[in-house]
Amino acid sequence: MQGFEYYTPTKVVFGKETENQAGALVKEFKGTKVLVHYGTGSVKRSGLLDRVLASLDQAGIPHVELGGAVPNPRLSLVYEGIELCRKEGVDFILAVGGGSAIDSAKAIAYGVKDEGDVWDFYAKIRVPQDALPVGVVLTLAATGSEMSNSSVITNEDGWLKRGCNCDLSRPRFAIMNPELTYTLPEYQTMSGCVDIMMHTLERWFSHEKDTELTDYLAEGVLKTVMHQAKVLLTDPENYEARSEVFWAGSLSHNGLTGCGRAGDWACHQLEHELGGMFDVTHGAGLAAVWGSWARYVYKSDVDRFAKLAVDVLGIPYDYADPERTVLEGIEAMEDFFRSIHMPVSISELGVELTDGQIEELAYKCSHMDKRTIGGVQKLDRKDMAEIYRMAR
Repeated sequence: MQGFEYYTPTKVVFGKETENQAGALVKEFKGTKVLVHYGTGSVKRSGLLDRVLASLDQAGIPHVELGGAVPNPRLSLVYEGIELCRKEGVDFILAVGGGSAIDSAKAIAYGVKDEGDVWDFYAKIRVPQDALPVGVVLTLAATGSEMSNSSVITNEDGWLKRGCNCDLSRPRFAIMNPELTYTLPEYQTMSGCVDIMMHTLERWFSHEKDTELTDYLAEGVLKTVMHQAKVLLTDPENYEARSEVFWAGSLSHNGLTGCGRAGDWACHQLEHELGGMFDVTHGAGLAAVWGSWARYVYKSDVDRFAKLAVDVLGIPYDYADPERTVLEGIEAMEDFFRSIHMPVSISELGVELTDGQIEELAYKCSHMDKRTIGGVQKLDRKDMAEIYRMAR
């Protein structure tokens, strides 16, 4: 097991009607004027935004609003939010929504406290030194951004999708009412389940061997999500299933399932370029590339892939041919994705990649030939192109 630091400062308030505590929580964390940041309309249509604003009013906290956060959140809206916060004297940002609103809120929080271009932090030119505090009213189990130090933003100039990891943006609190996810379309619910699984799997695939407790935690998250996703296919208003998936989303990305391990993260990097170029749903994009990545790299750690097959997917171990166990495990994972109506190829996302687009994706994913990705196996630009080619 590697040495590690585990830091999870977010206060979680979980359960029914907890959104009515938003005002009190902002006050608890010293907010005096709030930017309420949300998406493109569902929080309004559902009445959630009205309840949150009423809670702020009851706490005597003035507020301004900025809607418009979209999947693969845009840098242009971040700039708009920074300008609005400065103009209005905002000292706290409350994201109401899923990962897109939260990630956008985190970027705004960095930008308000910095005199330069906030994109520098995502382009890895500079590191944030300060940020406004952020709180969350969560409406989607997927990204885990409500407890993580991560945010991902898409720059429309070149359609580059890049991440910034910094503890300054970890939310002060996360309000989590599973009932708020009842009305999500099936596609969004299942994409979220895949994203949760992939946050866990990205940490699972590590060459460290002696991480028994962390392995068990990760296995528990994976098995829980796989079971409850099937429940939600037929019973989308099952409170217990929604609760389990909601909490799994937070645990999958707050660092817990990666303690003592380095992780891989190649699939996320590969998908980020798909999301940037084609605006695909993140979880669905991850499902589309995972099998091809796994088949490309598994020989670098047959034992680890076999452990996933046996301990999570229930594949009998073939002592005479461990690679057979691995390949059956990869197929079983893809079968699960299919069973919850998720894609297992890029064409199933509605994207027919040309050879030129594959080369462009690989070029961008390699940061213009300046980096490799992956932990199980280091992948250069040529490797990335081959995985995209296998996945199409």
